[in-house]
Amino acid sequence: MADVRMVEVPEGLDGERVDAALARLFGLSRTKAADLASAGAALLDGRTVGKADRVRSGALLEVGLPDVAAPAGIEVIAEPVPGMSVVYDDSDIVVVDKPVGVAAHPSVGWSGPTVVGGLAAAGYRISTSGPGERRGIVSRLDVGTSGLMVVCKSERAYGLLKRSFQRREVDKTYHALVQGMPDPLVGTIDAPIGRRPGAEFKFAVMTTGKPAVTHYEMTEAFGGASLLQVTLETGRTHQIRVHMAAVRHPCVGDTMYGADPTLAGRLGLERQWLHATHLGFEHPGSGQYVEFSSDYPQDLRVALERLRRN
Repeated sequence: MADVRMVEVPEGLDGERVDAALARLFGLSRTKAADLASAGAALLDGRTVGKADRVRSGALLEVGLPDVAAPAGIEVIAEPVPGMSVVYDDSDIVVVDKPVGVAAHPSVGWSGPTVVGGLAAAGYRISTSGPGERRGIVSRLDVGTSGLMVVCKSERAYGLLKRSFQRREVDKTYHALVQGMPDPLVGTIDAPIGRRPGAEFKFAVMTTGKPAVTHYEMTEAFGGASLLQVTLETGRTHQIRVHMAAVRHPCVGDTMYGADPTLAGRLGLERQWLHATHLGFEHPGSGQYVEFSSDYPQDLRVALERLRRN
């Protein structure tokens, strides 16, 4: 049985031949991609296309891949994830409340629990669309960030939600406790983010990075820290952490990006104070707007209570 996968064509591949786009997006050899297209296994916005046809930015490219495996050395291990709860579930999507210390999906160098592994252990069937071990994943949270994540179960849901995220049509709200008090109290950080040279897992504001826009509003002030409500237009890796560090207000507990370890210790924090509290989007099946919310986990609540007592 073919493994049907679907992805939106990015701007960088606009005008490319179908076989070249298939090779780039799904990790195939050019010959294999051409063979699949010639066999009628490739569709663009639901229409069968040949290997020499051209793809369009924003179109949904669909392909049937027989027995595609995850990249060598990376596999989804089905294991229960303590503390991860399912907030919503239907035939198209599953929304989870991810605890700290859990990755969205397997990756090189990570041997801990994952959201997709936890869902597999619980018997959920996840979409096969998306690259390798990230199938079904349309957005991610850092291992050290807790809160809401949506994972796709149907191929159609993956294509439509991936497009919604790329077009910035999904409402993503986070709460972040940062050091100091930002000035202004309500603002926007518009600064490109890229991988820091020589640091594989660290990012920074840099002119060669990808566009990134973060909006914030202070909701509560403490001595030496502020609670912010943050919304994102883009979804870069470590975006909130990098942007807040760039304006000299790193997330409390985020020692990777310059936070004060003494303050984190006083509050009992072993990770950055950052939580995905709200997620809203047009449901890929019904077309209705749906939204979900998540309360703070215990470690973040305790940190706030200690601040409020001081």
